[in-house]
Amino acid sequence: MTLTLQIKARMFSLFSLISLIMIPVICKQDWQVQYSSMMKCALKGSAIHLSGSYKHPNYLTVTERFWIVNPIKDKEPVNLLNHPDYSGRVQYSPDKEQTCVLKLSNVTHEDEGMYCLKIVAKEDKYLFFPGIDLKVTELRVEIPEEVVEGESSVLVCKTTCNLSDKTNFTWYKNSKSLSESIDSYQLLLQSVSSDDSGNYSCAVRDQKHLLSPAVTLSVRYPPKSVSVSISPSGEIVEGDSVTLSCSSDSNPPALNFSWFKENQNSAVGSGQSFIISSFNSSHSGRYYCEAQNKHGSQRSASVSVTSAERGQTAVLYAAAGIGAALICICIIIVVIKTISRKTGDAGGKSSISKQEENISTAVTDQTSAKPPKTADPNDLVYASITHSRPREQQRAGDEDEVQYATVQHHRNTRNTTAEAECQYGNTASAGSNTEKAEDSDVIYSSIKYA
Repeated sequence: MTLTLQIKARMFSLFSLISLIMIPVICKQDWQVQYSSMMKCALKGSAIHLSGSYKHPNYLTVTERFWIVNPIKDKEPVNLLNHPDYSGRVQYSPDKEQTCVLKLSNVTHEDEGMYCLKIVAKEDKYLFFPGIDLKVTELRVEIPEEVVEGESSVLVCKTTCNLSDKTNFTWYKNSKSLSESIDSYQLLLQSVSSDDSGNYSCAVRDQKHLLSPAVTLSVRYPPKSVSVSISPSGEIVEGDSVTLSCSSDSNPPALNFSWFKENQNSAVGSGQSFIISSFNSSHSGRYYCEAQNKHGSQRSASVSVTSAERGQTAVLYAAAGIGAALICICIIIVVIKTISRKTGDAGGKSSISKQEENISTAVTDQTSAKPPKTADPNDLVYASITHSRPREQQRAGDEDEVQYATVQHHRNTRNTTAEAECQYGNTASAGSNTEKAEDSDVIYSSIKYA
């Protein structure tokens, strides 16, 4: 009997213990909280969304729900809406099927931490930990330490955390977008050339405003475009100093230069410049240089270096002097011809004046040759003569000019001869006295120049 009682007592204790253990489990089974993810990676400067959905027991009445960051035991957490470090950057989306969504904009590295959902009911407060672990990263481009022309190279757009498996990237060279078909976080350059050198950056395709810092890709290649320049240029006189300079395009810059003269087996000099201090005929020939760096070498085309003898130089100077003298002579001839032409124009005007005088004299003679009138020995005869000059000789703006000539005509007592002489102005015949006007006729001539 005693044994039976002891067994029943032990069984009751066991059932009581099991009941005490199961009661909290039964109560907690009515709470269900699920976060969108347990880890979130965000780009610095971007905007993110953190989501949490929940189900609560039917006997509870929810009054408030909000997000907190980095909860501390025995310390009341602060709603992010009221947190001074998140002012103006936090928004809660409207409740939908008991879901609380946090939108955090302009994410910074200081925002990293654990974000948890807290629900306040009339009966109690509930904090659901752990929450979402937020990491903040930036984009950066990694390139190989050395890229040699002709080889292949891979550029990688890296982050400190995994953004998403569906993240697409955009690549830029010198701030210009490359092909849209390239959406991987890796950029493959096959058979690299010097044209591939430049500044490369990357961005997430849906956040192109958040570019990574640009990284310079410098492609290494052997010397190319090697050439030689001569100073001084032109004819070289014996005894002058001559400098040959070698230039090339290479990366890294060529440091080793060798100089050669055609038809000679060994180098005649080294260094980027080759100087011949006192040039003579033995130095004449064709020269070329060879530039070299650690990736290869290349030679230039040959250039001809010759000297002009002093006798030839003197001939050139003499020829130049003769040419200058001929030019001066031509200039003098042109000046003389110009002066002669102007003098000829002046002479032409003088001859025209003489012709006008001859015409006036002829008219006077013709008038005096007429038989004298018996009616009145002192009759006056007026003659109007119009003289036309070529229009090109008439000065612009000239007005009509009228000149008068007084002609005294003397007849002897026999009336057999008449002598007349015409002058411009009031003149008398050379062989008569001017006072004997009673025996003469006076003729006035009016000459008009048109």
